[in-house]
Amino acid sequence: MRRFNRVVTQRAGALDDAFLARGRPLGQARVLWEIGPEGADIRTLRNRLGLDSGYLSRVLAALAADGLVVVRPSETDRRVRTARLTRAGLAERAELDRRNDAVASSILEPLGEAQRARLVEAMAVVERLLTASMIRLQPCDPRHPHARSSLGSYFAELAARFDGGFDIDRANPDDPSDLVPPAGLLLVATLNGEPVGCGALRHHDVRRGAPHWSEIKRLWVAPTVRGAGLGRRLLVALEQRAAAAGARTVRLDTNRVLTEAITMYRAEGYREIPAFNDNPYAHHWFEKRLAPGGPRRGQARAASTRSTNAVSGTAPAQA
Repeated sequence: MRRFNRVVTQRAGALDDAFLARGRPLGQARVLWEIGPEGADIRTLRNRLGLDSGYLSRVLAALAADGLVVVRPSETDRRVRTARLTRAGLAERAELDRRNDAVASSILEPLGEAQRARLVEAMAVVERLLTASMIRLQPCDPRHPHARSSLGSYFAELAARFDGGFDIDRANPDDPSDLVPPAGLLLVATLNGEPVGCGALRHHDVRRGAPHWSEIKRLWVAPTVRGAGLGRRLLVALEQRAAAAGARTVRLDTNRVLTEAITMYRAEGYREIPAFNDNPYAHHWFEKRLAPGGPRRGQARAASTRSTNAVSGTAPAQA
């Protein structure tokens, strides 16, 4: 990986003091490009690029001193600062795009047609896997904006895919208190500070402080990151949390149209069982026995890095 990073930074010109011969380093050029024609608020920029707030402030100050950027309070919320490109900034961004295209062409030009296809395909794989490595899973209060956004997107997709739509009030809705410890939890996946997936756990039949079994619910992956193994990663993480709480078994239900999810469950060792609830949107009910302490580290890693084809986290998992 280090060797790959060295080659890429050298070939892309990231080591040059004046990136693309424009008199400014790569960091300034990237921030300028990321602001874009529509502008961006500072917090979004910081999260998207993973930059320290102090460093970003210095970069924006340098760009503003060159007359390329204007930083001012948002027109809709004075507490939010936004960065917008000036006319000179827009022209500079267009020139950076032109020169970046020239660099890309210079990389492809010496290669044969088959080599070009291999390089582009390999770049797509690396991009997808590096993006997957940047996704963070964390417990989240169901009332948090990230939780509400993820669950809202999940319910909207079910409504679009299910025959006859989807009504949360008919599907045994969870009270927020059901998805916080010790009753359960909600995991939210974020990429660059934005929610891209979620999965919930609800404990049942608690005996001596430990659940006899736990239910996996609300497993969803955003379309923008599907194919990166996030569905399996969420599933394994929820299994581990259930085992850590003392559950011996995990169960879940799903709708027949969610064929990708059904395939994933069977591949991960779930077996079909009789209905354990009265969810009107469920057609299949699954169960999996947990090893004490959850999946071993090697098993969890294998599950999270297994095939990243379309089966992996391509759709909502259940109702």
